[in-house]
Amino acid sequence: MFEALGQRFTKVFSGLRGKVSESDLETFAAEIKIALLESDVAQSVADNFAKQILKIAQERSDEINKSTNPAQKIFEIVNSQLTLTLGGSARRLRHAKTGPTVILLTGLQGAGKTSLAGKLAKYLKDQGNTPLLVASDLQRLNAVTQLQVVGQSISVPVFAPEPGNGVGDPVAVAKAGLQFAKDKVHNFVIVDTAGRLGVDQELMQQVIRVRDAVLPDEILFVVDAMIGQDAVVTAKAFADGVGFDAIVLTKLDGDARGGAALSIVEVTGKPIIFAATGEKVSDFDLFYPDRMASRILGMGDVASLAEQAKRSMSTDTAAKLEQKFASGDDFTFEDFLAQLEAMKSMGSMSKLMGLLPGSGAMKKQMENFDEGELVRTRAIIESMTPQERADPKVLNGSRRARISRGSGRAISEINSLVERFSGAQKMMKQMRNGGMPGIPGLGGMPKIAKNNPPPKKKSRSGNPAKRAAEEGS
Repeated sequence: MFEALGQRFTKVFSGLRGKVSESDLETFAAEIKIALLESDVAQSVADNFAKQILKIAQERSDEINKSTNPAQKIFEIVNSQLTLTLGGSARRLRHAKTGPTVILLTGLQGAGKTSLAGKLAKYLKDQGNTPLLVASDLQRLNAVTQLQVVGQSISVPVFAPEPGNGVGDPVAVAKAGLQFAKDKVHNFVIVDTAGRLGVDQELMQQVIRVRDAVLPDEILFVVDAMIGQDAVVTAKAFADGVGFDAIVLTKLDGDARGGAALSIVEVTGKPIIFAATGEKVSDFDLFYPDRMASRILGMGDVASLAEQAKRSMSTDTAAKLEQKFASGDDFTFEDFLAQLEAMKSMGSMSKLMGLLPGSGAMKKQMENFDEGELVRTRAIIESMTPQERADPKVLNGSRRARISRGSGRAISEINSLVERFSGAQKMMKQMRNGGMPGIPGLGGMPKIAKNNPPPKKKSRSGNPAKRAAEEGS
């Protein structure tokens, strides 16, 4: 979503060269403001952001110009201010002192409240909680059925005594759901409420009645990040009419300009607590302002990538890989297969690339990545014997032909995979010798000097006789 804004910021930073004058700082702040406005950031927020950048840069001008890299100092100022604009620090859920913690979801129709309810329930369940979903949206067609399907898919119970579709009292359902949670000892209650296509008094009054009936510990306003400045206007109306504690952004993986996320905190005075970044129930997490600022400025989000990798891999598998990495043991095809499984469950390759530093251009290249390649690679590895997976050096011509028949892939594909695997082994060794730290389940990147790639090693024949002749020459 923030790719266009990130590109605009990159262009603005590219104009900074050497020491900066007062005029340079003013020009820079003005260009930052234009970049924000072009990304659909609210006028007041863009004005304030640019003023703060200019003020801080002017106050630190001596420090900036005395540094070996003035542009980097200004970059740090922008990163810090961007983090503050997005909320400063991550906001955690408040827990009730006694009884279940009640979370009330509000927002317009189409914002994705019902899907979000499921994602939040899954998030809480994965942390060892026992959430209950309450179907108080009795207005939207099939809203109750949708929540029941979502609950069933994540094995979370749904309290739905009314069929919905205009039938039933949402206030009575919410109250009964809370009592049910107390009786069945659920420690979290997530109440899904009705939305409208636009803000109106009827909607406000219904939400207020439900709010007063269950006295929620958290009221979360769910907003579609794709609708731009309309999201900010809607959020302000709800904050004034109903009141809420925090914001949840949905569809943050969309291709809108992203101005709403940058504006909504300052305009409403409320923090963003969660963000949904895709359609899967796992595409959901706490919103980290510093990580989002890092992504916008092209520095990636390696922390989130590492967390995704850990979640996608069993604890035992991750521990074995980390221990192997630390001890210096050889990286085998078994490890390679475990990493492929983790990557497959983490989402699309292009989405993962977006979390790596400076990977904007690479992400575009990966948009056409054939996800079926992972399936084909797995078929090849699974056609190997345990000995072959542990020691690829034994893969002679006849073994490769057998693997080709077993996997249904050409021998050239087998050879290519072995060659790529050899490269992965070398990378892991380089990382242990001072390259970028490994990410559980994904590894990392070696330190390779720019414009000085490592020399290509001549490939060896799969035929033992030919290989012996090659090694003897």
